[in-house]
Amino acid sequence: MKKIIGLLFAAFCFACSNAQNNQPNVLVFYVDDLRAELGCYGSETAITPNIDKIAKDGVKFNKAYVQQAICAPSRMSTLTGLRPETLGIYSIFTPLRKVHKEVVSLPQLFNKNGYKTISIGKVYHHGSDDKNVWTTYFKKEPNSYLKPENIALMKRLKEEGVKPIKGPAFENAAVEDEAYKDGRAAKYAIETLHKVKDDKFLMFVGLSKPHLPFNAPKKYWDLYDKNDFKIPSRKKTEGAYRLALSRWGELKNYSNIPQKGDLDDDLTRDLIHGYHASVSYIDAQIGKIMTTLEELDLRKNTLIIFMSDHGYKIGEYAAWCKHSNMEIDVRVPLIISRETAYQKRVTGKTSDALVENVDIFSTLVEVCNIKSAPISDGKSIVPVLDNPNQKWDDAAYSVYPRGEKIMGVTTTDGEWRYTEWRNATTHEILDAELYQHKNSLLSYKNLAGNSKYTKVEERMKKLLDVQFPPSEKPFLQNDITRKK
Repeated sequence: MKKIIGLLFAAFCFACSNAQNNQPNVLVFYVDDLRAELGCYGSETAITPNIDKIAKDGVKFNKAYVQQAICAPSRMSTLTGLRPETLGIYSIFTPLRKVHKEVVSLPQLFNKNGYKTISIGKVYHHGSDDKNVWTTYFKKEPNSYLKPENIALMKRLKEEGVKPIKGPAFENAAVEDEAYKDGRAAKYAIETLHKVKDDKFLMFVGLSKPHLPFNAPKKYWDLYDKNDFKIPSRKKTEGAYRLALSRWGELKNYSNIPQKGDLDDDLTRDLIHGYHASVSYIDAQIGKIMTTLEELDLRKNTLIIFMSDHGYKIGEYAAWCKHSNMEIDVRVPLIISRETAYQKRVTGKTSDALVENVDIFSTLVEVCNIKSAPISDGKSIVPVLDNPNQKWDDAAYSVYPRGEKIMGVTTTDGEWRYTEWRNATTHEILDAELYQHKNSLLSYKNLAGNSKYTKVEERMKKLLDVQFPPSEKPFLQNDITRKK
């Protein structure tokens, strides 16, 4: 009898252990304004050894897309599993919880399932969203300048009542990593890992660089020679819709950026240099956190996600920043690495499957065996993690509005991108764009209406209408700013 009881107890312990193992820790590196300008994505210039290492230990996605190329709606979509057109929020000015009290977010869901939930740095665009839901919350900090001349400039601009108060678009102070905010975020993440090492946790580490201003310690600038950077073509896209691109984005607000005309080559190289330095800076912070994860013996039971909230332009199309439906703005780096003994481990693989950031919600629900999850607009990509070469979705979708009356809806099949600019109320098509991206993120000629590509355009329109049926009701508009 004692032997039978012992065996039953052992079986019970094994079952408990297995159930616990089926809920791994999750560490998400959520980076701001990062295009796939990384060594592991084939960049000839970016120095990113720590991110590259994560790619070697996991699955790198070549065809990952955001739902809107702007911070707030994109991040809301990731954290709720709902598309911007479902939430009805398309601007950076409307917090999620101002209009959606009922939507269940990842921190809420994981809290309910026994996880410690941790937000460090910029996770939501609005720090007020779910601020009191996270078990641990380390707020995002404002941009800061450290050089005396820039500190003096910021003080003067404030005294003069200049708004918005923006200093130079880049800075390279000779300081330690923690002097700038992403270094402090990494330091806090490391301290927090020590505190929660014996708990199940969902940790988001929001790294603000390479968002403007491109402020990073001088040692990361010194990794690069400014003269090695090529000036992007300032060629405009022939036949593009008149509102397809926003020319400057937030760049024009910075004090050393001219208000008119193209940037000269010298300033362009400075900005590209600063962007790269910022990327290497956050790569180093990721390396520190990953080292701590391994030292605490947490790596073996932690799912790692490396992702960006949208792509970015650094001079391409004579434009800057994001704010468009162009391929370069909606395509993002995405790497997922599993190091758990109970799951099939696939490492060092690249997938061309069409996946979306909105899929992260359902993916985490499945990987972590989360109960009572709400319905999501995305779907779990665990099958792709198990078999990166398998065929997946036929298309990925994004949106970008121009004011209250015009909505841009776009889709890609991995080679072609088709966009319609519609009346946001009636769905009347105002203009259409068709670009080929088989060999490049950039495309300089709109092929919509070209008889040579009629069949392609018809096929892509059918794909677009699957997600955005033209007979549907007007696009939901919950932006507070749009009601003013």
